Amino acid sequence: MSFEALGLAPELLRAVKEQGYKEPTPIQREAIPVGLEGRDVVGSAQTGTGKTAAFLLPILQRLKGGPRGTLRALVLCPTRELAEQVLNSALAYGRHSGLKAVAVYGGVGMEPQTRALKRGVDIVIATPGRLLDHIGRGHVDSSKLEVLVLDEADRMLDMGFAPDVHRILDSLPSKRQTMFFSATISGDVDRLARRALREHATVETDSRTQAADGVEHVLVAVDKCDKRGVLARMLQEVPQGRTLVFTRTKYGAEKLAHHLRREGTNVAAFHGGKTQVHRNRALERFKKGETRVLVATDVAARGIDVENILMVVNFDVPRDPEIYIHRVGRTARAGARGVALTLMSPDEWLMMRDVEALLGREFPREIVPGFEPSVEPSQPAQRAAVKPRGRSVGLRRGAARRR
Repeated sequence: MSFEALGLAPELLRAVKEQGYKEPTPIQREAIPVGLEGRDVVGSAQTGTGKTAAFLLPILQRLKGGPRGTLRALVLCPTRELAEQVLNSALAYGRHSGLKAVAVYGGVGMEPQTRALKRGVDIVIATPGRLLDHIGRGHVDSSKLEVLVLDEADRMLDMGFAPDVHRILDSLPSKRQTMFFSATISGDVDRLARRALREHATVETDSRTQAADGVEHVLVAVDKCDKRGVLARMLQEVPQGRTLVFTRTKYGAEKLAHHLRREGTNVAAFHGGKTQVHRNRALERFKKGETRVLVATDVAARGIDVENILMVVNFDVPRDPEIYIHRVGRTARAGARGVALTLMSPDEWLMMRDVEALLGREFPREIVPGFEPSVEPSQPAQRAAVKPRGRSVGLRRGAARRR
């Protein structure tokens, strides 16, 4: 199926072509026609599958023929980085439509946002807390709102935004089109959808329980105290390229970045403890290739969309196996290849088993000479159905041995 077959307006097709898109992704094929019909939608899709275009293109098509300078579409996002990403996409897809969009979020001054809102905008992309601040001060008139989108609804609720989301819903016109996009349809998301949506269509892709075909999964068994040393060695062994490292905590991200910096790695930390200015600067340097390694927490990393990431490292195995899929989805995009390196301490083996169960695959355990774990790693019952595809994009020969 082509984008033309979806029924998009010529100016949107032109913008999509200029972005280099040739054919819609599965979530776009399913969600765009439903969105163009004006129906409420619940879509399940991971980051990197094209979900932003899945809701923005129907919004832009709907708004292009109506009044200008009036808030008619609102997109709620859980993080500042995701709000900026959605704004950039809205500006790119709507470049030939003349529609105006603005992002409002905390961590920066309100005055520039207030001026933009007062000048008149068609689309507002916002984090819940800052939007409520603007609503409370009378800066936002939502009486003409036609479309509401909750992007990454699961993460928004996980981060404690449920009370803010309910307050925002209460302030909006009841007659509107509402779209939820979420990596998972949890019980909380389902309950919120039942309250906010009417006779909605559900659109799901199989990406929720799959990792990209181009990802090589490398599992290294190591004691927790040796993880930093192993990672420092790995970063010397793999080809030069962007590497995104995930930790569970802000403190862990900062400590790891400090250690890698002492080992000579060009690295930056990216987490909620940093100011917005510092986070923007770190992300921009990472995108430009000026910083090779970015160490981030899951919450801060929501919305990071950087091309050509060679390797994703799970410094800590995620407690939720679906977070693993979300993390490793940052590499091997658009048909490229990449590596997902996971450092497993003995207390994390069961969590990694949960990941393998979700993916329906088992991966061989490897050991780095000189960093042998104090406990022998458990062997998979069977070798992985899809074995690692060599070390050309992963570990250099001799860096690790399989057990």
